[in-house]
Amino acid sequence: MTVISVKKSVTDANDRVAQVLRTQFLSHGIWVLNLISAPGAGKTALIEKTIEGLGSDFGIGVIEGDPHTCLDSDRIHRAGAEAIQINTRGGCHLDAIMIENALGKIHLPDIDLLFIENVGNLLCPAVWDLGQDCTAVVSSLTEGGDKPFKYPDTFARADLLLINKMDLLPHLPGSASLLKPNALKIHPGLTVFEISCTNGTGLLQWYDWIRTKVEQRQKTGGCRA
Repeated sequence: MTVISVKKSVTDANDRVAQVLRTQFLSHGIWVLNLISAPGAGKTALIEKTIEGLGSDFGIGVIEGDPHTCLDSDRIHRAGAEAIQINTRGGCHLDAIMIENALGKIHLPDIDLLFIENVGNLLCPAVWDLGQDCTAVVSSLTEGGDKPFKYPDTFARADLLLINKMDLLPHLPGSASLLKPNALKIHPGLTVFEISCTNGTGLLQWYDWIRTKVEQRQKTGGCRA
């Protein structure tokens, strides 16, 4: 009996588009970060803070993925960056074709750093390549320290973990502090930042890391080499 994996055929088609996107980003000297999290972890707040910290140095663009509304893209516009909203109408993730369509509304020569804020979901988005350079999971302490064990594939696929809402640590059960060590059990090579978008903990280190990545891309990217 021959078994055909439908999932594989769908993601293969997506991956072909994603590779085209990756080449396009490289040719424009754009560094791309795909942000994945559960709803409410603080992805949009993190982007707002990054615009505040780095917006005077780099052109920042944001593709916002949500089932409905333009609330997050409105926040990004107010923060001072270009934002394109994708409404999935109930879909649980963004795919490469959605990103390709959104890029038609962005003036890429003005962009150095592109955030893709994926749909709030810790499962589906991890599988879909969007042409990004880095996949980051944003997980807040309030979600509990067991999240890496519940969603191991997502943490294993990620390059980066941002543990948000560190300002709440004194007010949470001790198990919350296990988020970082548990994530490193799933993915020992994971880069981890412990941050708070409320009181600024860890944000300067985050800005420095982002700055290094964008500057490296500007040196190697096609039209900005």
